[in-house]
Amino acid sequence: MASATTSPDNLSKVFKAYDVRGLVGEQLDEELARATGVAYVEVLGVDAVVVGYDMRPSSPELAGAFADGATSAGADVTMIGLASTDQLYFASGHLELPGAMFTASHNPAAYNGIKMCRSHASPVGMESGLAEIRDRVATGAPAAPSGRTGSVTSHDVLQAYAAHLLALAPVRGRRLKVVVDAGNGMAGHTAPAVFDRLADQVELVPMYFELDGTFPNHEANPIEAENLVDLQKRVIAERADIGLAFDGDADRCFLVDERGELVSPSTLTALIAARELAKEPGATVIHNLITSRAVPEIVTELGGTPVRTRVGHSFIKATMAETDAIFGGEHSGHFYFRDFWRADSGMLAALHAMAALAEADAPLSELLESYARYPLSGEINNTVEDQGAVLAALEATYGARDGVTLDRLDGLTIAHADWALNVRASNTEPLLRLNVEGKDEATMTEIRDEALALIRGTR
Repeated sequence: MASATTSPDNLSKVFKAYDVRGLVGEQLDEELARATGVAYVEVLGVDAVVVGYDMRPSSPELAGAFADGATSAGADVTMIGLASTDQLYFASGHLELPGAMFTASHNPAAYNGIKMCRSHASPVGMESGLAEIRDRVATGAPAAPSGRTGSVTSHDVLQAYAAHLLALAPVRGRRLKVVVDAGNGMAGHTAPAVFDRLADQVELVPMYFELDGTFPNHEANPIEAENLVDLQKRVIAERADIGLAFDGDADRCFLVDERGELVSPSTLTALIAARELAKEPGATVIHNLITSRAVPEIVTELGGTPVRTRVGHSFIKATMAETDAIFGGEHSGHFYFRDFWRADSGMLAALHAMAALAEADAPLSELLESYARYPLSGEINNTVEDQGAVLAALEATYGARDGVTLDRLDGLTIAHADWALNVRASNTEPLLRLNVEGKDEATMTEIRDEALALIRGTR
């Protein structure tokens, strides 16, 4: 008989589009982690796996339970211990092993989760194995006899990870003063290893580097403006050249310029795209559908080929593999690199920004002016009970207007020559996310306020 956490009802809630995530104890416990370890090995047919975990209090035990399940199914487990998600992806590529990372990313302290990949960081999402793993867990059957029990060994890859990132994006030029807000998350583990190698090039001002999964200073979710206030103030107070904010598992990075102003992830996407296209002219660059239209414009102007895709790392990585894209960016602060096994790395994105700034004879705000073409609302979350009714209301309101096009690649995108908006459901929370862009601030504000009134009046 299935336990509460391995029941079909609970599994349908915690197995998301591209990871597993839920409340510790109530939705995700060691029993579910152990069963997932068994299912992961058996469904994917692997004989070895690398496992890492973040700083949340529940992470070591959950990772250990997963390892128990994997070894019982006959697989050897390499434990890399405390790690950022991109450090786990590095280990998967560097060691040529499939991997599992225990983290709930930016979610509050009560949550945890599992991000899984095949060897070389190839994604495992609902359409690429995760559904089968969920269904195998639901059977409740023990591991099938494999003829052996796997071993567990430890391997520290932190220094190799730091060296690899700096080889991909070396920082040379003028000396920089950089404030880094780790949010008590895993950047507090990875940033010292990276920045120690840049001591002659960068003066580091650390913020909240203490690993603490209870997040005592602010949530490790830099997409929310209130979580960037401390960084913005510190950048101004220190007269720093740039500020960097990472989420809990450090796979996302957000920038603050020398004035304390937030840099749109779309702007950083365009900057990195330009740098990567300079290395490989004519290459393909992926952007998701809520990224600013400035990104495909700039990629095209630079001779590259822009390709639009759904939100989410499994979709981005799959499209990168299909197109052999050199780089991919998401407006949520995820940045993907072909030279990093098509995986996302907040630290590598940060190094690209620092490298560009060190080479420029201008402050960050001036460097980025040509990449920031259109005002953006940022992502606005709305708790909505009847999401179908909201989408229908938006379609009815805007669909009949002249010059408007609709598509449903991911949620509902409504586009006009002067503006665009997207409304899509969160894969991890009961929210509808709104993003709006306009040709100017007045247009963006008008469409944003109109769409929000419809959403909040319909829900």
